[in-house]
Amino acid sequence: MIITQTPFRMSFFGGGTDFPEFYKEHGGAVISATFDKYCYVNVRHLPRFFDYSTELSYAKTERVTCVAEIEHPAIREAMKYLDMHEIRLTYEADLPARSGLGTSSSFAVGMLNAFYALKGKYADKRRLADDAIYLERELCKEAGGIQDQIAASFGGLRRIDFSADGYTVNPVIISPQRKKLLNENLMLFFTGFSRFSSDIQMETKAAIRKEEKTAQLLELYTLVNEAENILESSCSLNEFGRLLDHTWKLKRGITNKISTASIDELYEAAIRAGALGGKLLGAGGGGFLLLYAEADRQPYVRQALERLLYVPFAFENAGTRVLYYTPEVYVPAVQMKNKEKQNETGSKTDFR
Repeated sequence: MIITQTPFRMSFFGGGTDFPEFYKEHGGAVISATFDKYCYVNVRHLPRFFDYSTELSYAKTERVTCVAEIEHPAIREAMKYLDMHEIRLTYEADLPARSGLGTSSSFAVGMLNAFYALKGKYADKRRLADDAIYLERELCKEAGGIQDQIAASFGGLRRIDFSADGYTVNPVIISPQRKKLLNENLMLFFTGFSRFSSDIQMETKAAIRKEEKTAQLLELYTLVNEAENILESSCSLNEFGRLLDHTWKLKRGITNKISTASIDELYEAAIRAGALGGKLLGAGGGGFLLLYAEADRQPYVRQALERLLYVPFAFENAGTRVLYYTPEVYVPAVQMKNKEKQNETGSKTDFR
């Protein structure tokens, strides 16, 4: 049995520049962090007592006799890709899916990590990120960028740069005290709106081809350097909050599906209550609202958003990891039957 733990991420700056359609021509970068809310993937080989060969438990339960019958596209394609058979997989998470925290990519990374471990193989963080990108963007044909898979795999507060040659991952150099203050000044609220990000990602992908939208993404790209300088310098962290506000206003202009009238009202209420900035996490359209507010203003922000669920969190640094490791020797059913036949033949020969 294998159990993996994979964190969710929050993206601060550069979102949209991680689309291949953009970074292969212009370059791109993001600053993001993973935090202590996780998804867990439990995988083992299914005992051969049932009339089905694979059992999957996530938002629904699937029991199938062959991999091709699996409805969940990521599980189906991952099992094909890594030649997995006869498994029982369960998925649990601390936060809901389709909420802007890269949950689907965290699941993909955690599942691949579990599959490799079940086969007794080690896959480093880059391998897991690369495989998850390939799984979601190529095998499953899902629209979107590539930052989520990388962040979930590597973990930590990081800057990720993208180019036609690939990507690089580097830590943001910040003192523990300053990082703790940043964490304390960030507030996370669940808006209650869940959505499929692929719809918004498709619009963002189309918008990249428009000249005026490309200009906005180029500005978002330059702000990554500014944000990194703020974090790594000794200036007030409040500048980070104000830059979040500027970035959010820029990103809202890329496509009208990134925000909604209700979300705009919530955001403005938070600003009036004392928040310096913030953004909707993920592709947009709903999910989690991240805000920056100093400690003395946070009670007022919480009061202004009292109808929303407040979610305390702490940054984490580990990325995906295997919590429990007991690999299993797996012999395909066909080989097992052949071996049994050979044993039966051998026994008869010895008897004669």
